[in-house]
Amino acid sequence: MDLGLAGKRVIVTGSTRGIGRSIVEHLLAEGGDVAICARDAEAVEVAVAELAGNGRTVIGRAVDVSDALALTAWIDDAAAQLGGLDIFVPNVSAGGGPDKWQVVFENDVLGTVRGIEAALPHLKAAGGGAITIINTTAAVETFRGPTAYAAFKAGLLNYAKNLSYELGADSIRVNSVLPGPVYFEGGAWETIEKAKPEFVASLTEQIPLGRMADPSDVARAVTFLVSDAARYISGTALVVDGGFLHRVQY
Repeated sequence: MDLGLAGKRVIVTGSTRGIGRSIVEHLLAEGGDVAICARDAEAVEVAVAELAGNGRTVIGRAVDVSDALALTAWIDDAAAQLGGLDIFVPNVSAGGGPDKWQVVFENDVLGTVRGIEAALPHLKAAGGGAITIINTTAAVETFRGPTAYAAFKAGLLNYAKNLSYELGADSIRVNSVLPGPVYFEGGAWETIEKAKPEFVASLTEQIPLGRMADPSDVARAVTFLVSDAARYISGTALVVDGGFLHRVQY
């Protein structure tokens, strides 16, 4: 199937490793041109060097998405260098924890909202496009008590759905992807496994498909949603969790 991604201009935040990096790799493989960012300048430089060389454009910059001015400036500059913008994927997250309300709000909520607000003029100028927000299954089911991460991610689901209604007339589709546990080298679950191997083993046993997700499992879902193959899908929240959630999704 031709996903219609050749030549598409893409910005992915938090994209030097993990889910974000895999999304970039898949979109490049489909013929897209991509701008990446992360807070670590060296990590961005290394990632750009590793991703380059397939004939597609890859650019990057060190950006803290909680810095509104820096985020907006980067998105404007990236769109200019790419020659426009067709796809925006806000992926940055401060992660879990019960005592991180301000940092999660600044990164997960405002980093997403401000990023989308900066991307919108470019998407509208292109005649439409796709926004896919990376969310989490923690937004829709209880896990280990109340956390800023789960609460704010749930709010972003509401935001995304309402945004899809508002932007439909501009031919801009808005969707969310909700990964379950995702395991990769240097990721949160590897860190947790080192400290609590029994807990991670027990949790993994609860996943019907028998394993945590690989970043590419999530990236494939994102690649589909931003592509022309999903041109009539907007306002949806796609769960990618190997059957982990217990809820019935109507």
